[in-house]
Parts: sequence; C-alpha cells; structure tokens
Amino acid sequence: MQFKHPELLYALLLLVIPIIVHLFQLRRFQKVEFTNVQFLKNITLQTRKSSQVKKWLTLLTRMLLLACIIFAFAQPYIADSDSFNTKSETIIYLDNSFSMQAKSSNGTLLNKAVQDIIENVDENEPITLFTNDNTFINTTTKAIKNDLIQLKHSPNQLPYEAVILKGKKAFSKDRNTIKNLVLISDFQQKKGMLPLEKDSLVNYKLVQLKPENRNNVAIDTVFISNIDVNSIELTVALKNQGTSIETLPVSLYNGDNLIAKSSVSIKDKAETMFTIPLDVAFDGKIVIEDANLQYDNTLFFNINKRENIKVLSINQTDDGFLSKIYTNDEFDYVSAKFNELNYNSLEAQNLIVLNELEDIPNSLITALKSFTDNGGLIVIIPSNKSALDSYNQLFANYLLPSFNPLNSTEKKITSINFSHPLLINVFDKKVTNFQYPKVNSYFPNGASGGSSILNFEDSSSFLSESNRAYAFSAALNEGNSNFKNSPLIVPVLYNIGKQSLKVPQLYYTIGQENTIDISTKLQQDNILTLVVDDNSVVPLQQTYINKVELKTNEYPDIAGILSVNNKETTLQNLSYNYSRNESDLNYMNLSSFKDVNTSTNVASAIDDIKSKTNVNELWKWFVIFALAFLIIEMLILKFFK
Repeated sequence: MQFKHPELLYALLLLVIPIIVHLFQLRRFQKVEFTNVQFLKNITLQTRKSSQVKKWLTLLTRMLLLACIIFAFAQPYIADSDSFNTKSETIIYLDNSFSMQAKSSNGTLLNKAVQDIIENVDENEPITLFTNDNTFINTTTKAIKNDLIQLKHSPNQLPYEAVILKGKKAFSKDRNTIKNLVLISDFQQKKGMLPLEKDSLVNYKLVQLKPENRNNVAIDTVFISNIDVNSIELTVALKNQGTSIETLPVSLYNGDNLIAKSSVSIKDKAETMFTIPLDVAFDGKIVIEDANLQYDNTLFFNINKRENIKVLSINQTDDGFLSKIYTNDEFDYVSAKFNELNYNSLEAQNLIVLNELEDIPNSLITALKSFTDNGGLIVIIPSNKSALDSYNQLFANYLLPSFNPLNSTEKKITSINFSHPLLINVFDKKVTNFQYPKVNSYFPNGASGGSSILNFEDSSSFLSESNRAYAFSAALNEGNSNFKNSPLIVPVLYNIGKQSLKVPQLYYTIGQENTIDISTKLQQDNILTLVVDDNSVVPLQQTYINKVELKTNEYPDIAGILSVNNKETTLQNLSYNYSRNESDLNYMNLSSFKDVNTSTNVASAIDDIKSKTNVNELWKWFVIFALAFLIIEMLILKFFK
C-alpha cells in the first residue's frame, strides 16, 4: 500500500492525546450521604468494573476513528509497481470485413465490437484505432463515437501481416511506454497466417469474436457454360457451409425484371442453369435468400453486345491453322499475302501475325511499331529463310532477344512458364511429362531479353514476349515442326488473340486491379467516365487509335452495374461484385499462440489493459471504516451498561 500524501501520516502522533486524557483524567467525586450504604456496596463495585471496560472500548474506537480519518486524508492506494506512473499507448485494429456481418448474441459481430469499445474505453483516453479502410490517429472514443456507430463493412480485409505492421508503426518511438496492440476480429483462416513474433516492446491482445452459428449460403460465381445459335446457357455455382438445404430459391433478373426462377437442393455445392437470348444486352443479377451473411446473396453480371477481335495474318506460307484458331464467333480474321498487303488496314486491327515472312521491310517495321504503340499486339513466326538483319531490327524495337544464324539441330520443347500471364488458369496443374513437340531447326537467341514462355530442353527460348510482341524462334510449318499438332498451340495463340483486346468479362471483383479495353475511337480531349446513378468517376485510362484501355482498382467500392460513357453516350456496361473469400466461416485456433493474451470479448481485453496501470484507491474504504467506528462508539456509549 502506498500514499499520495504520506506526510499526513505524522498526524497519527496525535493519537497520544486521547490516550493521555483517558489514562490521567482526574474526576472530582461528589459525596452523597445515605443513612445506610450496606445495600449499595455490591452495586458500586460492579459499576466501577463496567465503567473501566466501557472506557477502554470507547478509547479504542475513538483512536481507530481518528486513525481512519488520517489515513483517508493521506489517500492510500494499491498499484502494480512495475506499471504505475508508466505512460500507456493503445492501438486498436477493428476488423470490419464482410465476415463480421455474422450474427452474435447482440447484433452482428461488428456492431457488438463497436458497442463494447464505446462502453469500456474511457471516452477521454487517447487511442489510435484503424479498420480495413479507415484510420483514426491519436484520438478518443468521444471524438469518433459517431464514426464508429456509422462504420460500414469493407469489401477488403487487410492481410494479417499488414495489420501487424500498421499497428506497430502507429506506436511512438518512446521505449519507456507500455504498448498495447489490440486486434479485434473473427480471425478467419486466410492464406497468410497471423505473423505474431514475440516482441519485448509490444503486448499483443487478440479478441476473437465468434458468431452464434456458421451456416451460410453464397453465390460463388456465374459463367457461360454453352453458346448456341440462338441462346447462351448460364451456370450459377452455389456453395453452402452448415446444414443442408432442401429447397433454395435462385432468381435471375435483367435489371429490375424477374426473368426466371429455379430452386436447388444443396449440401456443400450445387449448380443451376438459366438460358438467355444470344446477342441481347443483358444487365443480370442473381439473387438467393439467406439469413446469414448478406453481401454474398447477390451477384451482378452483364453481357454486352459482343464485338469481335480483329486479327490480321500477313502470310508467305499456309495460314490454315490460324483460321481454325481465330474463328468468326469471337474474331474477325483476315488473311493477307505479303506482296498484297494494304498498310492502311493495319491500324484497324487488334492483333497482327507475321506468318513466316522471309524479309521484313523498313516500312513494315515502322508501321508495326506505330501499331503496337497504339495498343496492338504482334506475333512473329520466322521462316527458315528469314533475313536476320530485318528480323533483328524489328526485335530491337521491342527488346526481344536477337536471332543468330539457323541451327539445323532437332530440339524438343519441354518447359512451360506456367506463371506467365498468357498461361495463367490454362492448366489445372503443372504438367512436366507430356508429348513434347519438336523442331528440326531453329534460330538460337543472341542477347537475352524479354520473358520466356516456352523453352527448349536446353532452356533456350522457343516463345518469348516483350513490349506487346511475341516471337517464336522456329518456323511452325509441318516440314520444320509438329508444334501445330501439339495441345499447346491453341491456348497460346488463342490467349494472345484474347489479350489483344480485353473483352469485358461477365463481372469484375472489387478491390482488384482490372484492365478493360473499350473498343471505340475518341475525339481529341474526350475521356471516358464510369457512371452509376447520378455519380460519375474518371478512371485511369489510356487512349489508342481504336480502343481505350481502362484500369480500375479502388473504384467502384460498391457492388452493382455501372456504365462506361463517352459524354452522354453509353458505350457498354460493367458489373462489379465483392470477393467471395469472406463467405467461408472457418476460423483460426488462437490457443496455439504463446505469450499472447487472447479473449472472446472486448470488455475483458480493455479491463486487462486498465488493470496494468490503474490505481486502486482505498481512501473511500477508510472513510467507511471511520463512520463505522463512530457508529460503534455511539452504540457503546448508549447501550453498554
């Protein structure tokens, strides 16, 4: 026990005064004459003994009364000697991701966390609080109370590693303060684990909020499963976590109009299909009914009037394999002989294929450079009779590896760069043992450059890419290679064609960087805007001759369908949805973390922080004791006989 005013304890010496008064009190007795005192003798003796006991009890209670008053004025307290008078810093991370919509005993997990913070953190205590999309630095709960009450769910959750780094960075550099980092979340299982390493300067406090149940049904995705002459078949994939559902209604809307409705029985996963007309603009919305997480019960998509990708092949050999890949359902394929080429047609294309040209004149090199600068792609397939000077001059414009003289040695194509953007999502798994295609002769690469996509067995490049140009290092005619018969040729050339004009997808995911090509020709100083309701935003964009490349990331932040406008003209619509990662209600087991304080409610975590620095003041107790001794003394004086 310690005292705020220990100097007042000297007043305890004054307790000597009542002792002196009681011990040396001189009383004058008045004599009363009686005729006969024989009958009073026993009573007098008994009264004198009782009087002595009463005096000692009165003395004791008065001394205790005075002592308690003195102690009360000295203001005693009990505190942790290691933490008392040490400044404390508190940083709070409040997870407001969509999984915090799950129901608790008192509203959603997020609402319960906000309420506990407001009720348990002293309203004037300085804190720093941050969420997935907001930061409140060096403030108080009183100042941000309204912001907390109106806090909305965020479509993106910060990676756990980023949460720890951001929390630590928010602390001051004062090494003498107690630093408390409080993480309030449901702690969903993510790809990245929670990187908590023992830190002598930071006290971690994890508050894991748990929902009442883990049942949830979500729309996982929608995709086109089949296209025929008149219709498009859409497949809707659903996933369920929790108890099985016998009948789950699934509704399809075009705008606000209900088009079709079906029902599915779902245990873990299920699919249902809808059919819509072909070549009709469709602003779609899939809706299910689920009482748990709300954000994943609706999925927006749209199908715009389709524009084919324009592909031009400049040939000095047979191009039959190209016409089979670039079919007229998705591409406008045009074949041109080299000696009949119309240069004016180049800028209208999205992809140009140089199919085994023996020589590339300077005029074509210049035209191709202008074409790629305006957003086009080129594919270069050499001939065994290629003039290396002209090819290497073309390659220099794109920093592609140069060609050395032809090497007539058979080589197999054995290596695939699965991580290259051209081949992402093409293969279900990495294939290392397949029927290797081969070439009978090839052009060895000179100086290194570009990114290799397919390699020979000696790791030299068969197909490389750099700055919007793709180059093979060997001729693909049947006399030189069987690559045309390989299963690799279709995904490689098809994906190059698709990348030359990034046709809008059914929908995009909010929070991810999306690149979208809008096929249009803009007048000078015109720009495209993204419009939803009465709000419009100018996205990051780059204008080419026959298209505009849009990039979206932070906007939009709300799921729905927006339009791409050129002034007042709507060019097409785009759909955005929230990521479905938050739909899986699987959580971490925090008991595996050592030297970390864990809790299931905010109040206990805040109380634990307070207990480290709070002073337990005892003066009130001494006032109560003083009153108690005063009452005891009065009772002794009144009733003790």
